[in-house]
Amino acid sequence: MSYYQRHIFFCLNQRINGEACCADHAAKEGFDHCKRRIADAGENGPGKVRVNKAGCLDRCAGGPVAVVYPEGTWYTFVDKADIDEIVDRHLIKGEVVERLVLPPDVGR
Repeated sequence: MSYYQRHIFFCLNQRINGEACCADHAAKEGFDHCKRRIADAGENGPGKVRVNKAGCLDRCAGGPVAVVYPEGTWYTFVDKADIDEIVDRHLIKGEVVERLVLPPDVGR
């Protein structure tokens, strides 16, 4: 069994050369909201959920992006309501939120 049941990584990369990046699309706010929601639900810690920051995940064109393991499900999100849905359905219940899944052909 894995140390965490699910682990979500949020790309918070900031590019200074003008290229697309997740930091330009409120990625930090999404991360902060997710972390609060998981803590408030009592779902953080060993055997539960871990919410982590990440550097570039190399899928900038779909930004902001987050990836959930162990499933390897990639998400894009727009607002707190999207994060709430990922938390409630995927991180807690294990259901993939299909409408927020990042298409596999979206890269940098």
